[in-house]
Amino acid sequence: MGMTTTIQLDKTIVNLLKEVKEYPRQTYNELIQHMVHVYKSIKKKNQYDEFLHKIQQAKMKELWDNKEDEDWENA
Repeated sequence: MGMTTTIQLDKTIVNLLKEVKEYPRQTYNELIQHMVHVYKSIKKKNQYDEFLHKIQQAKMKELWDNKEDEDWENA
């Protein structure tokens, strides 16, 4: 293990951390490492989803904003 430090947390946060432990002897260090890993994975997935959404916007506009659809609305 590398250098360690002390951080101050509200009692409510400590209680929340206790609630989400995967097993009773899991250290807060292990728990926080796991939480950071999960957060990074979710963030990466969201960036990918946003990228796909931006790519799809142009095609969806092309498909939805066309003369044929407007003609049906006015029929």
